[in-house]
Amino acid sequence: MLTAIKVRLYPTTSQQIALAKSFGCARWYWNFALNACIQHYQETGTSLKLAAYKGMLPNLKKEYPWLKEDCYSAVLQSVALNLNKAYKNFFEGRAKFPKFKSKHHKQSIQYPQNVSVAGDILNVPKIGKIKTVFHRAVVGKIKTVTISKTPTDKYFASILCVSEASVQEDHEVQAKGDKILGIDLGLKDFAIVHDGEQVTKHPNPKHLKRHEKNLARKQRKLARKTQGSKTREKCKKIVAKVHERVSNTRQDFLHKLSRKLVDKSQVIIVENLNVKGLVQNRKLSKAISDVGWGTFVNFLTYKLERQEGQLVEIDRFFPSSKKCSCCGHVVDELPLNIREWNCPFCGTHHDRDSNAAVNIRTEGVRILSMSGGNPVPASGGCVRLPACQGKEQRSLKLEAHTYSLERCG
Repeated sequence: MLTAIKVRLYPTTSQQIALAKSFGCARWYWNFALNACIQHYQETGTSLKLAAYKGMLPNLKKEYPWLKEDCYSAVLQSVALNLNKAYKNFFEGRAKFPKFKSKHHKQSIQYPQNVSVAGDILNVPKIGKIKTVFHRAVVGKIKTVTISKTPTDKYFASILCVSEASVQEDHEVQAKGDKILGIDLGLKDFAIVHDGEQVTKHPNPKHLKRHEKNLARKQRKLARKTQGSKTREKCKKIVAKVHERVSNTRQDFLHKLSRKLVDKSQVIIVENLNVKGLVQNRKLSKAISDVGWGTFVNFLTYKLERQEGQLVEIDRFFPSSKKCSCCGHVVDELPLNIREWNCPFCGTHHDRDSNAAVNIRTEGVRILSMSGGNPVPASGGCVRLPACQGKEQRSLKLEAHTYSLERCG
C-alpha cells in the first residue's frame, strides 16, 4: 500500500539557491513541452506523444547547458511524465486543460529515485543533505519525493512510500469503533452527527470570516504598492501568510474532527453533495468554499480505509431534510430559512439538520442491509471524479431512495 508523509525542510542559503535553479529548470521544461504539444496539435490536429517531447531532452541539454548543470536528470523526466498524466486526466474528464507554470506561485519538483533518509536528514541529488523535521518515522521503500516551496517561502517534502507494515501498525494502534454514523453537512453547524441514539452538532468555525478584516487591511496595503517594487513583494508575502494561516486552521479542524468520528465508527454515511454546483450560488459561494466539505469527505475516506471501515454516500437527490424521520412523510417545499418544522402528517416537531442526519443514517443502513453490505453505484453522478475511477474506489456511492429500492428489490 502507498503511504505518504509530508515533512518540513530547512535548507541552507546555498541549498535554497540550488532548489530555485531546479524549480526553474523544471518549470521551463514544462512550459516548453506544453507549448510544443499545443503547437503540434494546431498544425497536425493530433496529440504529441510522450516519447516525442521526452526525446527532446538530450538536444535541449546541449542547447541549454544549464538544464544539465542545475537540475537532476530524473526531475526533468518526471516533468514529462506528469505532463502526460495531466493530458490524460484532461481527456478523461478528471481535470481541466494543463496550464503554463509561473515563478510567482507555488513551486515543486519530483525526485523518483536516489533520495534517502538518515536521521533528521533528507539526502537529495544535486542539493545535498537537507535538515528535516520528521513528525513520524518513514516506513517502507521510498517511491517518490516531491519538494515544494510555498508562497511564504517555506519548504516541504512529500515522501511517498510503498509499505505494508506501516498499515498493520496503524491498525494495531488505532481503536476501532462499532457505531454507524449518519452525518449531515451544513454551514451553520459544520457536521450534525447521528449515531443511532443521539444527535451531536459540531459548529462551523468559519475560518475565513475570523481573518477577513485582517486580510482586507493587508490587501489594501498591497494594492497601494508600486508594481515590481521590493515593498510590494514583502506585502505580497504578508498576504500569503494570512491565507496560509486560514488554510492551516481549516486543515487542522478537518483532520481532528474526521479522526474523532472515524475512531468511534465502523461505517459513516454522508450525502454525495454537488459542491461544484452549490458554489455557483453567489450568496453562499464564499461560505461553501471556506467550509471544506469535499476535503472533509476525502479525509474520512482514507482514514476509514486504513481501519478497514466503510464510507457510504447516499444520492444527492435523497430528500433528507424534507422527509419526516418518524412517519416518512415528505413535504413538498422546505426553504433554507426554515430551520424547524412540524410534520403535517404526524405532527412531530423537527429540527431541520437533526432530522436530516437521522434520515441519512436510516437510508444508508437500509440500503446496506438490502444489498448485503455491498451498495450499488450512485446514479446522481460523482463530484470527485478522480476518487471514483478504476478498481481502487475511495468511496461507495448509493442510489437514490426510489431507484435503489427498484434495483435491490
